[in-house]
Amino acid sequence: MRHWLLKTEPSSFSFDDLWKAPRRTTGWSGVRNYQARNLLRDELKKGDRVLIYHSSTEPPAVVGEAEVVREGYPDPTQFDPRDDHFDGDSPQDAPRWFQVDVRGVRKLPREVPLAELRSAPALKKMALLQRGQRLSVQPVAESEYAAILALASK
Repeated sequence: MRHWLLKTEPSSFSFDDLWKAPRRTTGWSGVRNYQARNLLRDELKKGDRVLIYHSSTEPPAVVGEAEVVREGYPDPTQFDPRDDHFDGDSPQDAPRWFQVDVRGVRKLPREVPLAELRSAPALKKMALLQRGQRLSVQPVAESEYAAILALASK
């Protein structure tokens, strides 16, 4: 089992939206970055644990925990001309964009804001905290995952 962080803007799709979804499950769609796409397509596996991070909000924070329940498959939004994530250049027989399905496991007892993540010595090498790191899908070391859950329980 591996660990991941998925970023989302709560104004578009929040952890509460995931929690309210049928079976607390949704397709993690709309990712339009090739490096993040490759992770969704090839690396995230069923049973992997996921931290949900709210970005573009004040304060940005880790807010919930989820798990991958379906491995990478073509993102249907790329084929829907009514969707904001439509990609008319993505062929049906060779899809360009992929998604996974995630299921909400729990809302953290306490959100862990970015400033607190930055101040935690155990997280100093975490990808999220590195300059220029903007990927919406990021690997998280097991020790980092555990440290964040411990911070959320304080």
